[in-house]
Amino acid sequence: MWLIFTYSCFASTLSVENYFLFLLKINIMIKFAYTIFYVTDVTASILFYEKAFGFKRKFIAETNEYGELATGDTTLSFASTELANKNLSKGFIESDAKNKPFAMEIGFTTDDVETTMDKAIKAGAILVEEAKTKPWGQVVAYLKDPNGFLIEVCTPMT
Repeated sequence: MWLIFTYSCFASTLSVENYFLFLLKINIMIKFAYTIFYVTDVTASILFYEKAFGFKRKFIAETNEYGELATGDTTLSFASTELANKNLSKGFIESDAKNKPFAMEIGFTTDDVETTMDKAIKAGAILVEEAKTKPWGQVVAYLKDPNGFLIEVCTPMT
């Protein structure tokens, strides 16, 4: 029904073929594919996440400017600050573990928050907030990675 109505609205301006091309364009699926952290050392960052959380490396570019980890549906990526400066002509704010974290976080779910936190801290993570049970029953804790990026470690929402 919607197709007939919308086509009749556009009939005077679009052919049937162009109308369906139009529909394809407005119905394009957008997928959250990856998060990129800008870091001073791509290899060290990937090694940390492998050791702390057990993620698997997809690759690190030979130039050490970019690398990716397989983390599930969304890829966790790292780009060197040098590459970021090339890409972002007006600059950016670099993360620093000595500063407060940015007003954003990445979140990892696990059935065992305490064990995951301990493993990450042994790998070099910085404790921000101990695990707490939220009113909705979820256990949530916060760390910073060695670059200062905020990580939430929590139980899955059910």
